[in-house]
Amino acid sequence: MSVLNLEKTCPNTSARAGKLQTRHGIVETPVFCPVGSQATVKTLTAEEVKSLGFNMILCNNYHLYLRPGIETVAELGGLHRFMKWDGAILTDSGGYQVFSLSPLIELSDEGVVFRSHLDGSRHFITPESATLFQEKLGADVIMVLDECVHIDADYTKVERAMERTHLWAKRCLDAHKIPEQSLFAIVQGGVFSDLRRRSAEYLTSLDFPGYALGGLSLGEAKEITYSIVDETVSLLPKDKPRYLMGVGAPEDIVEGVARGIDIFDCVLPTRVARNGALFTRSGRINITNSGYGRKDEPVDPSCDCYTCKNHSAAYVHHLFDAKELLAYRLATIHNLRFMRNLMSDIRKSILDGTFASFKADFLNNYKPTNEEVRIEQKKKWIEVRHPKEG
Repeated sequence: MSVLNLEKTCPNTSARAGKLQTRHGIVETPVFCPVGSQATVKTLTAEEVKSLGFNMILCNNYHLYLRPGIETVAELGGLHRFMKWDGAILTDSGGYQVFSLSPLIELSDEGVVFRSHLDGSRHFITPESATLFQEKLGADVIMVLDECVHIDADYTKVERAMERTHLWAKRCLDAHKIPEQSLFAIVQGGVFSDLRRRSAEYLTSLDFPGYALGGLSLGEAKEITYSIVDETVSLLPKDKPRYLMGVGAPEDIVEGVARGIDIFDCVLPTRVARNGALFTRSGRINITNSGYGRKDEPVDPSCDCYTCKNHSAAYVHHLFDAKELLAYRLATIHNLRFMRNLMSDIRKSILDGTFASFKADFLNNYKPTNEEVRIEQKKKWIEVRHPKEG
């Protein structure tokens, strides 16, 4: 079972540093997990991900269930051997992917019927099977099956989904047979504070080894996200890991750490990298802009990644312009190294007792993407994959 040993909590904030013990080594927290949904962090080998400084990644039960199949991975020695990764692995149950990717779902207390986004084939997953699948994959941390609803869902629907999530969480806990794996619960309740409180209180009564906050960063304003995190974290055990699912913008990670979050994951750094958006300490830049076409210096002169140490911004710009595959690799390497360096600096500041000043300096210098544009893009992305009822 994964155990979190807290080392220090920073004065004036809820930021904390610890060490998460797993079957595949110790993970220092706070930690950001690159996403390798289909047993690969896109464009990179496992060795390259490790060389960037990561020792914990996320893979996805839904995607691996559809291909190559859970039994195939199990027969080939489990997920670690299959993808040649010797660090820790966290697997998502697939509840969010069913919500966001399946063109049609049928929900009941028994489980969820969904159609594959790949070929339209029909599938049925229960809390018990979702748990069994993740056990067969051999992950270090696995998640309960939960119901995630549309950001604009009304109170009644969110409450119903939360209650079903509670029912499924208990069934996952009862079905869980491998104590060396940690099964985390997922607190739901949308943007409704009273539902979040009820969810946290019920799930903590079941004494899971860790707790995640789900159903956030789905298109709500950041201040709402931060408020919900604040209220929910205060209800969770101090001696157990706290995981904010699907959050990976640099400013959100800093804010999440300040509120006591230990674990983050998100496709954002790798997804935007493939579209030419590169992180710097002053904010994202778009390397495809013409102004970088003759810039004979690194994307970020202060960055120690392979891309910045070996190539000019002009070269990376050229690769994107020519649609060369190397462009996506170099951009991904840069963004993931940025995230690793950010987490290292955050952890060091917590241990030094200077996190509050680090946070203020970082947020003062980092320019996030436009909030209104971000919310609109996220809502459109979700709406295309999961139209509202009615």
